Amino acid sequence: QVQLVESGGDSVQEGGSLNVSCAISGFDTVNNCLAWFRQGPGAERDRVASIEYWGDVTYENPVKGRFTLSKDNAKKTLTLQMNSLKPEDTAVYYCAARRRVCSWRSSDYHYWGQGTQVSVSS
Repeated sequence: QVQLVESGGDSVQEGGSLNVSCAISGFDTVNNCLAWFRQGPGAERDRVASIEYWGDVTYENPVKGRFTLSKDNAKKTLTLQMNSLKPEDTAVYYCAARRRVCSWRSSDYHYWGQGTQVSVSS
């Protein structure tokens, strides 16, 4: 049984930093894609960043230069380090897994966590 469990969501001030993590079980993190998505109030669920099984990382434009995605295959964790947070980063952040290569579309992902709330106030 595949489980993705997010943690680390919190409320922070604009300009602050936060790490959110995803603990993964029952899924091969070495040979497949992992990603973070986010969904703000009344918005679509959009990709934030993803990491291919060979290591390439893709960041969406709104977070480039501020967020860093990392994967630990030994610990089976996926971490999103978020710096210089802005109010528009406020959203529920979801960890997602997809077999083989990554996609920008949320509907292409096979497994999801329950989400963790990140709130950024100005």
